[in-house]
Amino acid sequence: MDANTYIYQMDMPVSAPPRRVVSLVPSVTESLFDLDVGGSLIAVTDYCVYPADKVARLPRIGGTKNPDVEHIIALQPDLVIANREENRQQDIERLQAAGMPVWVTFPRTVRDAFNLLWNIMHLFDQPTLVERVRAMEWTCDWLERLDESRVTQCRVFVPIWLDPLMTFNGDTFAHDLLRVCGGTNVFAEREREYPLAADPGAAEAYAPDDPRVQERDRRYPRITLDEVEAAQPDVILLPDEPYSFGEQHRALFERLDIPAARNGRITLVEGSLLTWHGTRMARAFNTVPNLLCPLDEA
Repeated sequence: MDANTYIYQMDMPVSAPPRRVVSLVPSVTESLFDLDVGGSLIAVTDYCVYPADKVARLPRIGGTKNPDVEHIIALQPDLVIANREENRQQDIERLQAAGMPVWVTFPRTVRDAFNLLWNIMHLFDQPTLVERVRAMEWTCDWLERLDESRVTQCRVFVPIWLDPLMTFNGDTFAHDLLRVCGGTNVFAEREREYPLAADPGAAEAYAPDDPRVQERDRRYPRITLDEVEAAQPDVILLPDEPYSFGEQHRALFERLDIPAARNGRITLVEGSLLTWHGTRMARAFNTVPNLLCPLDEA
């Protein structure tokens, strides 16, 4: 498989509406049901949990990182929907080698995610939810215009893992979702350094043109608590996925000398609202802005 094909497929690999679909992407699974085409699904991953009542009837084919490829092949789907971040290249290649059409998605911005929704409706020839998606886009437009009225930035930090402490930079969907909702990612410019010990400053980083750095994903850096303190976030959001942050972790950040701790702006949040591209954006637009800095405080 061509490397660029795995990175992102602008063209869908089928020309007719698929009737037997396997989804390897939890956010896509939910979106298919929300767009009235979930009836085409014949199997999903263990992490496809929404909508709960509808996915409960579907066979499971393993996790996003370890799907049962032979099981998928045996199901003979018309289409497998995958995602570059969530699914492994070797699994995609095995499916394609067996003749399975695979659509590799990779939204990195909110607008990319909207394009995915429009493409789904086009592919499945199902326009009944057009107005709903348009309403989501109008809400997005309104939030972006609202943010232009802010005098100061609302600086936000979102960890995605604890040991090691990790976050995301500006080349990610989660970063753009924060932007739309009125937040400024304090680690937008931070890139993961290699070797990994270089991220927390325990080793010298390879030069950007070093072959050992090329083709490596640098969007999810390992950081230190000292860096968080230096970034002075106004708000910290602690998601419940991919790492399950809970009340017991709040104290770790409350000890830092940062505005978020002083002002009681360290909040637990449903992680899917930040990272699931698809129809869940509607919930994110209604929830996340209220967790950030209100406009009258900006």
